[in-house]
Order: sequence, then structure tokens, then C-alpha cells
Amino acid sequence: MRGEGLPETAIDTFAHYEELLRQGDQGTLPESELEPLDDVPSADDLPEPDESVLERAVMLKLNGGLGTSMGMTEAKSLLEVKDGLSFLDIIARQVLHLRESHGAQIPLLLMNSFATRDDTLAALERYPELPIEGLSLDFVQGKVPKLLADSLEPVEWDADPSLEWAPPGHGDVFTSLATSGMLDTLLERGYEYLFLSNSDNLGASLDPRILTWFAREELPFLSEVVDRTEADRKGGHLARRREDGGLVLRETAQVPDEDQDAFEDIQRHRYFNANNIWVNLRALKSALDERDGVLGLPMIVNKKTVDPRDGSSPEVLQLETAMGAAIGVFDGAAAIHVPRARFAPVKTTSHLLVVRSDAYELADDWTVRLAPGRDDAPIVELSDDFKLLPDFEAHFPSGPPSLIDDERLEVEGDVRFGRDVRVRGRVHVEGPAEIPDGTVLEG
Repeated sequence: MRGEGLPETAIDTFAHYEELLRQGDQGTLPESELEPLDDVPSADDLPEPDESVLERAVMLKLNGGLGTSMGMTEAKSLLEVKDGLSFLDIIARQVLHLRESHGAQIPLLLMNSFATRDDTLAALERYPELPIEGLSLDFVQGKVPKLLADSLEPVEWDADPSLEWAPPGHGDVFTSLATSGMLDTLLERGYEYLFLSNSDNLGASLDPRILTWFAREELPFLSEVVDRTEADRKGGHLARRREDGGLVLRETAQVPDEDQDAFEDIQRHRYFNANNIWVNLRALKSALDERDGVLGLPMIVNKKTVDPRDGSSPEVLQLETAMGAAIGVFDGAAAIHVPRARFAPVKTTSHLLVVRSDAYELADDWTVRLAPGRDDAPIVELSDDFKLLPDFEAHFPSGPPSLIDDERLEVEGDVRFGRDVRVRGRVHVEGPAEIPDGTVLEG
């Protein structure tokens, strides 16, 4: 890591987790140590916004992903997602709309990776009014060595040395904010509040009402949660520690095998982590100073192969953390229940189809919202024939079908959709098949 020129704080942070791993810590959170979360305040009950607080707020988007799960080789945020616009286009317009609506120079900040930075900054040149003088648009996240699963030594991979490294998870945002100098710069310029979310979640824009409440309550850390649905069974949820009642985030990789059923019980663990986070920058600075730069977030151990495209390559461990897990670090941290509209991520081509369809629309504030008349998103499950973006596009050459009346769409095999296809209710389609123009699919 020193040879790569990485900051000492980043090295100390990795060393902390490597030592935990060598001591036998598997990064798990057993059900026996947790209690379900109840009585979360609702964003619907918040007061009107205080416009003055907006001058001290920053909107940060995590933008390090390449969309490799969909076969992309450039920043995922450059993917066209709605009405001819990319994620990045819509994010830029969200920020510019906020500035115009509230008369506040709210900065947009991106955490890029080395792989996404150049493409992203080039794309943002289309918005010359976006940068704020004296503030960079981005900083770059760190990287950590992949460890061989059998020996815990750093892997060597001569075929492609770049594959010896892994991103340390989005929990690295706090370390990289500090080591890049961005945290100190923001504080020096009078910014106090940071809103963080993923660049692929277009429902997550800076909400002035939540910001005002967050500031008035003097909270150090706030996590947005939504009602957990069937589609969220395998996603992270918030819970309370039995020993002290503190809040924790539990991700899939932290669940012991014997607790899998309890983890996926959406009636027991009702609140899904939307990964929309609010942080008091002064509280973050204090926490980092008190811990010598190492926040000590719960460790996540991800088992992979050194070359993710080659299942026969050596098995490695990637040590990661989740930014939402910082809720367990700050005394007085809280959660707030928000409408599902603030959670519209695109992780797969199935999600992409839903967001591109008429089940969602672009609102006046440039957020992506469920269309009028819909209370929740349709569930779409596309087979592996649609997994990679070029294949996905080839199966929908005339655009997505209408899903505004769809409840669930399952597609198996090679199915090509014609123009103006409508899906109603619960539909299962098996290929090979060609769906003619104008077809109504139901039943």
C-alpha cells in the first residue's frame, strides 16, 4: 500500500481489519446479538424547511462503480437511464434545481474511483455552472489488497496486477474524505452537513425538510430507511444491539448461515437500509480525531476469486465496510422512515428495465419517482440472457414495455420484445419467443 502511495491513515485502517481477520473475526452479526428496530420517526411528520440551513449542506454521490455486473467498462453513472439522460445528467440537474429553488450554492461532490474519475469529469464538462470556485468536484476512493483465502497473504496475479486490488467498500468514504483533505476544506468553508447516497439511486436527492430536522435535532448521523418488501429480503437492514440498544446495520455478508431465515424475515426486520446517509461534518471530524483516523466500522468479508470473470482463479478475501454501518459509531445516531420514492436504485438490468419504463417518471425536481397511481415498483426478474447490457438492449430494441399496470414480470430464456408491448398484472414469459408490436401480456 505504501508502494502505491496510499495515505498512512488508509494503511492503518486496512491493518485494523487484517488483524481482526487473523484473529478469527469473520465479520458476522448473529441474530442472538440483535433486536428488531421499531418506532422510527417518519419523514412525513417533519416541519417546513429552514432555507438558511441549505447554505451549509453538501450533496455527495458515491460514483466509483463501473457497472461490471452489467458488462460495462466505464463509469456506471454514464449509462442512459431515463428519457435519454444518464445517471450523471440527472444528478447534475438535481443539484442545479436545488440551487435555483432555494438560492443556496449547494456543492455537488463525487467519490470517484481511479477507474471512473476521467470519464466522469469529462461528462460533467457539459454543466459548466456546476463547479463552485475553490472546491473540487470529486475526490478518489482508496484501494486495498485482496488476500488469499488460504494464507491471508496479499495475492499476486501477474496476468493482470490491477486485479490484486479491491475497493474497500463505501465505508471508505469517511477515510477518503479525510485523507484527500476534502473534509478539512469543507469545514473551513463553513459547510456542516453532508448528504450521501449512491449515484445509481435517482430517488435520493437532498431533501430540505430532512436536512432541517437533522440540523435542529443536532444529530451526528442519520440513516434513511424504507419499508422492507419481498424484493429487499436479501438486502441490509437496521437493528438494535441487545447489549446497549445502539443502532447497527447488518448486510447479507455478515449473516451466519443459521441466521439466514431470520435475516430474510421482512416482518421481523421491517426497515431496509436505503443507503441515504446524513452526517454532521464536525461530528465526523471529532470521531476520526478520537480514533486516530480509524473509525472501526464493522468488517465485511467478501469471498471472491482474484479474477471475477474466472471462477477457477484463486479464492480471495476482500475486506470491506459499509458507510451505513457508521450508525454504530456515533452516540445519538438515528434512523428516519422515508417514502419508497427515495429509494430507486439500479443494480441490475432488471432494475434498469423498471426505471426506464413508464412505471417511473422524472419529476420536476429531477428525481425519479413512481408514476401516479403506483404505490410500489413492479418486480421484474429477467434471466441471464438479459444480464449484460448489450444483450439487454438487443432484447428491447424499441424500448421497454409498458409496466405501469404490471405487478410482476418474469422472463426466462431468449425473449425479444416488440414496440408498444404492455404488461398487466402477474406475467411469466418463456423463450425462445418474439413478442409482436402492440401485444398486451397478462396472466
